[in-house]
Amino acid sequence: MGQRDGIQRWGACMIAALTLSGCMSPDAGGDGTTGETSRFMGGLSGLGAPGDADEAARAEAAASPVISALQARRSVIPPGSPYAKIVDPVLAANSRPAEAELRSARLRARAASKNWLPKIGPNISLTSLSDVIAQLVVEQVLFDNGRKKAERAFAKADVEVAAVTLAEDTNARIRTALSLYLTAMKARERRVLEERTLKDMEHFEWVMSERVSGGISDGSDLHVLRQKLAEIRATLAAQSEAEATALAELNAMSTRPLDDVTGLADLSRASGDVRPIEVLRAEAEKSRDIASAQVERGGLLPGLTAGGTLGDNGSGIGLNVSSDQLLGLGTGDSLNAIKATQEAAAARVGQAEEDAQRRTARLQNRLSALTRQVDEATALASRAKANLDLFQSQYKAGQRQVMDVVGVYETFAARQAATLDLKYERLETQLQIAEHLGVLAEGNRL
Repeated sequence: MGQRDGIQRWGACMIAALTLSGCMSPDAGGDGTTGETSRFMGGLSGLGAPGDADEAARAEAAASPVISALQARRSVIPPGSPYAKIVDPVLAANSRPAEAELRSARLRARAASKNWLPKIGPNISLTSLSDVIAQLVVEQVLFDNGRKKAERAFAKADVEVAAVTLAEDTNARIRTALSLYLTAMKARERRVLEERTLKDMEHFEWVMSERVSGGISDGSDLHVLRQKLAEIRATLAAQSEAEATALAELNAMSTRPLDDVTGLADLSRASGDVRPIEVLRAEAEKSRDIASAQVERGGLLPGLTAGGTLGDNGSGIGLNVSSDQLLGLGTGDSLNAIKATQEAAAARVGQAEEDAQRRTARLQNRLSALTRQVDEATALASRAKANLDLFQSQYKAGQRQVMDVVGVYETFAARQAATLDLKYERLETQLQIAEHLGVLAEGNRL
């Protein structure tokens, strides 16, 4: 009968602990701010239901403005464009270490969502050389100054930080792949320009060689032309190597070779008021830092737990008041330091927003300037072509020397190269803006 009475007392302890914890939850009328070990009412609490992954993901997004903002992002890469042909195989080859970290954070959050439940475990002690006492211990936290709730908030914020990291990594991978593609396309176009220039300069060299052979022109001009040809051939070789290197690196990031992809595209404008991804990271880290400070605060102040034991040496029920650290003269300063930590976390969000606005303004102004400069460079190249045509007609009429035409031709070739550089710098700036906003990757596919 004694053992049965012990079981009954232990059961009563369990029921009392659960009842008290339930009474302390928001379901019983608490406001969730007075330090009770309340249950996590939304978001990650639904992750434990098997077969409800989609519903849990929707609940998670609804409970988290950061994750909701990430999922709402739409890619600015036009469907069916050359960029889209690059992105799909590059993402398919991604090992996605950030995704593994996100899964780990979600599992930690799932575990933390149940931290309001009682803890049960064995307690085995050796009282003498011949006696071993085994007991089953149950403990339920009744009041902890909000520590358990803060642990759940920390785990939830950790999921948000991991989600932002995944979005950043995915956007950075797309940006890297597209930058390599632009490098290859620029080298390919520059190579075409240099091949055309080489062909025309070789014609000038032939004309000058004939003039020197006939004693009409000085040999020094022929040496100058051959030096220019050597420089053009060196540039041509360098562009071929740059194209091959960029494509080799791009293919290493992809599930299939991408040498056959050609063409360029302008990125679409981001829809709506998209906040830069670094601001979302600052907000997620702010929530995590505040939750961490609240966990630390809960450890400094006394808490109340109910516990019971059942074992060979009888059973019992009791209440316990304890804290992780003993109260001392420095406790007040420690609490003030925790409060300052929370204020610093909020200040970092404001600083991140300011920095993001400055960078956005700089990149947008740079894009506008490059758009104007591309138009101006195109117009200057057209004028240089008109001058070249004029000099060539004058040369055929005997009014100009070969080297006069060569000088004007070099100006025309330089204008073409400058226009090409500005065009690709503008496209690269578009990528920088899209990566900064986090809109290179489709949010609902992350």
